[in-house]
Amino acid sequence: MLASMNIALVATHGCRGLGSTSLSLLRTLARTRASPNAASCCDYFAPRRSFSSISSAFPCKSSITDVTVTKTATDSAENGYPQYHRLLPCPSFSKLPRVEHMVVVEAGPVMEYICKSLDLPPLYVADLIHFGAVYYALVCPQPPKTATPEQIRLFKKFTEPSFLKGRKSIKGKTVREAQKTFRITHVDEFVEVGTYLRVHVHPKRFPRCYDIDWKSRIIAVTESYVVLDKPAGTSVGGTTDNIEESCATFATRALGLTSPLWTTHQIDNCTEGCVILARTKEYCSIFHRKIREKRVMKHYLALSAAPVPMGIITHYMRPINIAPRLVSKDCIDGWILCQLEVLECREVSWPDVDIEAKYCFEDGGWPSKKKAYECKINLLTGRTHQIRAQLADCGAPLVGDSMYMPAVVAEMGSPGLNPFGKCKKEYTSEEDKETAVAEWIALHGKEPAVAIGLQAYEISWDSREHIYNAGTPWWRQEQL
Repeated sequence: MLASMNIALVATHGCRGLGSTSLSLLRTLARTRASPNAASCCDYFAPRRSFSSISSAFPCKSSITDVTVTKTATDSAENGYPQYHRLLPCPSFSKLPRVEHMVVVEAGPVMEYICKSLDLPPLYVADLIHFGAVYYALVCPQPPKTATPEQIRLFKKFTEPSFLKGRKSIKGKTVREAQKTFRITHVDEFVEVGTYLRVHVHPKRFPRCYDIDWKSRIIAVTESYVVLDKPAGTSVGGTTDNIEESCATFATRALGLTSPLWTTHQIDNCTEGCVILARTKEYCSIFHRKIREKRVMKHYLALSAAPVPMGIITHYMRPINIAPRLVSKDCIDGWILCQLEVLECREVSWPDVDIEAKYCFEDGGWPSKKKAYECKINLLTGRTHQIRAQLADCGAPLVGDSMYMPAVVAEMGSPGLNPFGKCKKEYTSEEDKETAVAEWIALHGKEPAVAIGLQAYEISWDSREHIYNAGTPWWRQEQL
């Protein structure tokens, strides 16, 4: 009988804490399954991602290439999950997150071990590995304070100095180095006893990838890079658990390239517009350097729900890598400078109901949907969610932004809810302020499903020696 220690994670805010949020709940599941409600995509590891093979990190490779697993029970009545077959065809929505954590107690090929431990079909596990949804670390991480005595016992067993000394794979490494996570890239990779595995059983999906004419989204192709007009509702380079359904992957295929394209910079999944994909690792590094040296300029079109003042807008962003991003117009020690310049703001029509339905808009509660405002923005600093957070703090959230708009609406109805806003209250203690911050975060909604009113309409670099423009933004296309 194959046994394992499985860990199910729970997080209050879904995927927001990926890579930075502490484990909130730890359960030992010896060959049993966590309930769907006990699933999460949060982790106490910060996954390392690489485009290159990492199989050499294992001490040896299995000679088994065609793994047959006899036990693959997937009856939803038995384990509380739907039946598993293949990851394709892509469903129209993502399932609730399910992340399983295991410590290997019987050495063998990784796919076979996962199949037996989680009762998953071999083809499904092979798909997960192909999608980049399976990670390993040579040594199990430290359990949180909520761990049970049995979990602590197992952790101590597999991290005993006497046990670790017998593992040639970690010779010369510190325990911290051995706890770094890497992607599993082959179904037959060999995992030894004591290896930690993390399996994202329900990867985040991007069904729009299969609806796009990718060739029509290519703006330019050069020897060094490709310029893509990224569609809204897609990921530039993939996510922690899905590198298959990405712009880089689909653009590579559309162009018939033999080498994968490299991601040089990011824009939000719900944003469309110009993205530069490098054709070589060398040019990827070159473009990264241009960004660091501020030689790359990005201009955006933003469709806001209210008018935005012209000129430079300055905020400071809380240095916590969790959405929603909190900003303040007051300079707060340790917070990061955010600046953008509004070049133009003109009144336009609010998208009609058919367009809202097409792009899966969720009603953010905005009181009037007759007028919107199209703004041209020069992004002076590039922070995650910067335009979305700054315009929301100005009382002008982006159309379709189901994360930031509900909070703005709440602040409009009850000024002072935002502990960093212009109507912020005075707090008698830090505890009171922390409570207000938590309540303010809770007023934000979830990440938009497909599109928001934001397009990276122009990118240029080297003093505008290279300039590229995106096509017509989605909110104008229906007018053509």
